[in-house]
Amino acid sequence: MEEEDTVATTGSNAAPRVAVAGVSGYAGGELARLLLRHPRLAGVRPAFLGRAAESETKSTAWLEDLHPQLGVPGTAQSNPVHPFSWEWLVDSGIEFLFLATPHEQSREWAPEALKRGIKVIDLSGAWRLKDAKNREVYHLHDADPTQAAKLQDEAVYGCPELHRKEIRTARLVANPGCYPTSVILALAPLVQAGLVDLSHEIICDSKSGVSGAGKAPSAKTHFMYAADNLSAYAVFGHRHTGELFEQLHLNPDQIQFTPHLLPIPRGILSTIYLRLKTATTPEAVHQILTNFYSGSPMVRVHPAQQLPQIQHIVRTNFCDVGFALAKDGKRLIMVSCLDNLLKGAAGQAVQNLNVMCGWAEEEGLL
Repeated sequence: MEEEDTVATTGSNAAPRVAVAGVSGYAGGELARLLLRHPRLAGVRPAFLGRAAESETKSTAWLEDLHPQLGVPGTAQSNPVHPFSWEWLVDSGIEFLFLATPHEQSREWAPEALKRGIKVIDLSGAWRLKDAKNREVYHLHDADPTQAAKLQDEAVYGCPELHRKEIRTARLVANPGCYPTSVILALAPLVQAGLVDLSHEIICDSKSGVSGAGKAPSAKTHFMYAADNLSAYAVFGHRHTGELFEQLHLNPDQIQFTPHLLPIPRGILSTIYLRLKTATTPEAVHQILTNFYSGSPMVRVHPAQQLPQIQHIVRTNFCDVGFALAKDGKRLIMVSCLDNLLKGAAGQAVQNLNVMCGWAEEEGLL
């Protein structure tokens, strides 16, 4: 955990102009909702743009048609969704661009935005991973590999609880994946304290609602497949595993992550099994967690044996962390819960915006 630093990075009290590209998806819709209600942005309406393929239509759509839940009764449509255009972004004075776009699109667009002096918060996996071997799972191809390598080194992993200081001055923030956020926030305090016995593999059993697969339908997210079912997938090969290696500084022999699909719309629950090097007490474990997250308003630490549940975090930006310690004081089970569309995506992106602008981390999120 880092010390709090209240120095603002914007150098001005004026609200920045922000835009969301890819607003049609689930995460894009949540971003729109949060930004439209953000108190710091009350005087400057966020801008919304489509994805690359959607930009070919040349016509302007309306946010309220894409996401009817954002409409205000008795009022006309007031939030246009513009075809994507760099010229339009620059002419509109956009300072921050959220990319709720596919990985390949984000890999292409982030360098272009930075060239134009626009800071980027990317919700895809395009810039999260420093190690090229971990990045191979995304099959990314760069038009300018040298430039992309420089930007990859510059990109900051957007977990405020771990990298708050670096995020404050970043130009390119790579928003974490939803699964890794749930696992990293549960494990980081213990791993950093050197308490985990890494000669025993850490087992991460994570379960997510169907919205984690995105808005595009598939055979395995179809109602007839997901309803009344629970299934494991991407065993020994999920693309988020590299984030666990890099952020927790572990190797593949030390941690095993297995995701499962839950028949619910949203939410993630991760159950993590590990051993401690020496016998300890529930009070000591709880103290380590609360000390680590004392300056992190979006993480709620539960008392021992009071385990988090998905129903308590849905539609919030909280990550709830709890644990149970065996009588031997060494076998520990961590449980964490978050909303995959908020703390796992759009909410964490807004949290990163708050940090980059020098605002209170929880503004617009409570």
